[in-house]
Amino acid sequence: MTLAIFDLDNTLLAGDSDHAWGEFLVEEGIVDAEHYRKENDRFYQEYLNGELDIHRYLSFALAPLAAHDMPQLLAWRERFLDKKIRPMLQDKASQLLDQHRQQGDTLMIITATNRFITEPVAELLGIEHLIATDPEIVDGRFTGQVAGTPSFREGKVTRLQAWLEDHQLSLEGAWFYSDSNNDVPLLRQVTNPVAVDPDPSLEKLARQLGWKVLSLRD
Repeated sequence: MTLAIFDLDNTLLAGDSDHAWGEFLVEEGIVDAEHYRKENDRFYQEYLNGELDIHRYLSFALAPLAAHDMPQLLAWRERFLDKKIRPMLQDKASQLLDQHRQQGDTLMIITATNRFITEPVAELLGIEHLIATDPEIVDGRFTGQVAGTPSFREGKVTRLQAWLEDHQLSLEGAWFYSDSNNDVPLLRQVTNPVAVDPDPSLEKLARQLGWKVLSLRD
C-alpha cells in the first residue's frame, strides 16, 4: 500500500484554515477583535518565517476552544466551514486526490492545525486518515492544552512514524505534498517529495534537490 500524504493549509486549500479560524472568531465577535487579530497575524507571520514556537501559539489558539462548550463550538464551526473553508477548495487539488485514488493509494492529511478545525475539512475532501494536533478534551470540554505531540515540523515525522507502526506500514514509495519550509523534515523522509505552491525557502530547496514543484491554484 502506497501512502499519498498531503499538508492541508496552502496546499490542498488555497489558504490557511488555522489563521482563517482566528479571523472568523474576530468577525463573529467571539474574541476581542483588536488583540486577537494582532496576535493571530503575528503568529502566522512567525509560521511563514519558520520561527514559530508551536507551544506558545497553541496556548493562544486553543484558548477560545476552552472558553466555550462543545455545542456552541460545533455550531460556530459549521458557519466557519461555509464562510471560510468552502471558498478555499480547489478543483486541481480534487483532481490530484482522485488521481491518487485511481492509483490505489491510501490518502492522508498531516497538518499542524488542530483536529477540531481540520477533521471536517478532511471529511469534505473525502480523506479518511488525518494526523493533526490534538487538543485535550476532559469531560466533553476542551482544556486549552495539547494532547500528545503537536504535528508540526519534526513532530509530523514523530506522529507519522507512530501511525505507521500502529498500522504495520512503511513509507516505501510514499508521496508527500506541502507548500511549507516547515515540512522539510517530513519531505526528506518520503520517496516522492512534492513542493506545492511553495514558499520561497522551500522552492529554492526543491529546485536544488530536484524535487517536483507544482501549483494547485485554480
